[in-house]
Amino acid sequence: MALIALAASLPASAGARVGLKRVGRFNLPVFVTGPPRAPKILYVVEQPGRIAVIKHGHRLRRPFLDIRSKVGFDFGERGLLSMALPPDYPRNKHFYVYYTDNDGNIRIDEFKRRSLVRAGLSSRRKVIEIPHPTWANHNGGQLQFDGKLLYFGTGDGGSGGDPHNNAQNKSKLLGKLLRINPRNPPGRRSYSVPGSNPFVGKRGRDLIFSYGLRNPFRFSFDRTSAARPRIVIADVGQNSFEEVDYETLAGASGANFGWDAWEGFSLYKGDWSGTPDPGGTTKPIFTYSHDRGCAIIGGYVVRDRHLPGLYGHYVYSDNCNGALRSLTPKLGGAKGDHRLGVSVRAPGSFGEDGHGRLYVTSLGMSGDDGKVFRLVRRR
Repeated sequence: MALIALAASLPASAGARVGLKRVGRFNLPVFVTGPPRAPKILYVVEQPGRIAVIKHGHRLRRPFLDIRSKVGFDFGERGLLSMALPPDYPRNKHFYVYYTDNDGNIRIDEFKRRSLVRAGLSSRRKVIEIPHPTWANHNGGQLQFDGKLLYFGTGDGGSGGDPHNNAQNKSKLLGKLLRINPRNPPGRRSYSVPGSNPFVGKRGRDLIFSYGLRNPFRFSFDRTSAARPRIVIADVGQNSFEEVDYETLAGASGANFGWDAWEGFSLYKGDWSGTPDPGGTTKPIFTYSHDRGCAIIGGYVVRDRHLPGLYGHYVYSDNCNGALRSLTPKLGGAKGDHRLGVSVRAPGSFGEDGHGRLYVTSLGMSGDDGKVFRLVRRR
């Protein structure tokens, strides 16, 4: 997936009940989030290596964080890709960023804020670094907290067809969804591994929560049912299909989503394909072909009560198509996929603020042409 792919805006459908309210203009915005209990603060991650701050609806001149010297940005898929705030962020003040470093490796660092609008550069602590040495694409990029546990998705290492078969190899950390506790590590460790992770004490790396992913650039949690929370993963496809995967969050997963033996519901037979069907894979709940787009941009299951028609629905888009769509995620298959009647140019990500309000970023044509929009109810 090329994050700077261009897409023309599409006409909105008549009678749409969802609108887009522009928040501001940014340099390649790739993620949006906001702190709990601070509804007037919004953080916008810019791919070259800065995090901008929106306060009371206005962008502050000084960024929240600027680590451009640490970030390996190449106007493609590398760069500063996301950030995550733990639930106790207002009190603890620590937060985490996901980026590719100057050697192309995947890295997660911890920082501590000085205030809600300014981070302390000197507080930087490396949590984990994952080698990604050969190709620049398929870096994953998402961070999400569930309680104290940090989930993050890694791409399969790049090129096409997973030539090193990383995604199916449980001794590798690429092509995976990983889960750690980044806080209070024992001894000299920079993180700890939950004992409930599925491969603790078994064959496979302890960090792995699920595997068989190509490029889970964006995933999120479905908490509309608190008793049965789940993860929704938008996995960017290869030549033919984009897919949405769905798995249980509670307890150990260990799900194998099939790449590079499977692409969507079909056995993959492209270049470099060398992995036979391992059997027992977890099939996606939804796919679409490249007749409709090129790279799925995963979103969120809506929990914004101001969007009643979308509550409980998963909103997503495609980097080349730009139309915002929604579906109802269910184990065994999604229901009701349809257009929302609005679109953005080259969507790069969705995000939520501390009150569950939903945003979408547009990478625009280039550079500072990027924008962030909030989804609002159209009357």
